[in-house]
Amino acid sequence: MTEGRTTPTTDLPVLLPVRPPSVRVLRFRAWHGLALAAAVLLFAPAAGAQTGSEELSIIGVIIKWMPLLLTGFGFNLLISILSMALGTIVGLGLGLLQLSEFRWLSRCAWVLTQFFRNAPWLVLLFFAMYLIPYEFRIGDVTIPFPDWVKAVIGFALPVMANVAEIVRGAVQSIPGGQWEAADSLAFSRRQTMWMIILPQCVKRMLPPWMNLYSLVTMATVLASVVGINEMLTLTAQVHNAEGGRTDLLAPLYAFALLCFFIYCYPINLWTVRLERRFNVKG
Repeated sequence: MTEGRTTPTTDLPVLLPVRPPSVRVLRFRAWHGLALAAAVLLFAPAAGAQTGSEELSIIGVIIKWMPLLLTGFGFNLLISILSMALGTIVGLGLGLLQLSEFRWLSRCAWVLTQFFRNAPWLVLLFFAMYLIPYEFRIGDVTIPFPDWVKAVIGFALPVMANVAEIVRGAVQSIPGGQWEAADSLAFSRRQTMWMIILPQCVKRMLPPWMNLYSLVTMATVLASVVGINEMLTLTAQVHNAEGGRTDLLAPLYAFALLCFFIYCYPINLWTVRLERRFNVKG
């Protein structure tokens, strides 16, 4: 304190910056899922001991059938990869058609996108399974069309629509000055799109695209409803082959859950890391 003046030691409350209320967010970590699966597998032998000593233990059953179950899981991954590849290729074109200068073309692309984007995935899978023929005949040549290929098409339809929305949103998020700068350099609209706009959209599209792939991978278990021999179908067959033991039900499906968790959770972590790296605002 000096003569005639006082030095404030604290700021007035009205001048302090507003602080948002602290909210504690619960985060799901990898060890949570692993602990859940481990608990099921640890308690399983105790339940299996009550069924008789002549039967294999639950751990023994899982080890016995693990190669078959992992083969089914690999089939799930194959379906998801092919569905994403097909849906991404078609969805890229559909998303660009929504930005077409021709109004009737952009409207048709928008209607098609919204229809498949808001349709239930299982219904689309049923349509693909039962409306696409089992074989095609070209002259005297008969080309078989297996069920798993139709399942790929069924999953590719919602992927196509969601990728189209990702592409449209990414392109529209680019500042308009990019288009004006390209126009001043005498670039055509097609050259601007493919050489300037889309390369900048990659980092914006990659995180939601990876998230969509994770969702498609987990949704491939719906193929069990239409008889595709993927992991969930094989899990049910293994349960029946072991006499339908009630103590095997939870551990077998917990093993399937664990496989999908171990595969999909790192994708989720990678997606979050890319969002932070590219500073993508959702």
